[in-house]
Amino acid sequence: MDSLQVLVVDDEPLARARMRTLLADCRSPTVMVGAEAGNAIEAMEALRRGSFDAVLLDVHMPGADGLAFAQALRGMPREPAVVFVTAHAEHAVAAFELEAIDYLTKPVRLERLQAALQKVERVLSARNGNATAQPETLVIQDRGRTERVPLSEVLYFKAELKYITVRTAARSYILDASLSDLEDRHGAQFLRIHRNALVARRAVRALEKHDDPEEGEGWAVRLNGIEELLAVSRRQLTAVREALTR
Repeated sequence: MDSLQVLVVDDEPLARARMRTLLADCRSPTVMVGAEAGNAIEAMEALRRGSFDAVLLDVHMPGADGLAFAQALRGMPREPAVVFVTAHAEHAVAAFELEAIDYLTKPVRLERLQAALQKVERVLSARNGNATAQPETLVIQDRGRTERVPLSEVLYFKAELKYITVRTAARSYILDASLSDLEDRHGAQFLRIHRNALVARRAVRALEKHDDPEEGEGWAVRLNGIEELLAVSRRQLTAVREALTR
């Protein structure tokens, strides 16, 4: 898929303009904004005129709200993927019951938007029976370059100051993201071992006693591919032990 054709639906012109700016900065995947709409009626008319891969959809709009509009999309011959973009987090459960691909809260960060669009890309590839769909990746801005890092190569995420350190066997990267967001998106592959760290489940080699200069005597995990030990909090110790036995 060369690029995603996207319909932006939001009743606030400034919100649509900001979304256009964010989408223009997306590099993985690339995006074409095919149309904008300020309400459900305009959005449905845009869908009648053209074909879209995804709809970035606000929840609260005059007339039919975003949830009602998403319901109306279900069963369309070429149903677009829906990503909700809203300032209101309380509708997330209803959104996912409508099989939304993702649910973003404003103000939307570029990295979070790109992650949602990558989900859209994977879902569309699966719908089309595309066996050569791209593996899941992180998009990292690093010293003037944009790099795709396969999630399968990541050994851990560690929160440090305002950023996340992303560690592979080869090197470290800095990611502007939230550890809780990463856990929400990748919890099946990554295990919380501490308030500041997630580790790849597949990479956990051992749990061992460790004397940390800051936290004192405790436990740490050793990962395949690196010598560094990562502290395990008492709260997460049971979960780590269970993960090792699976």
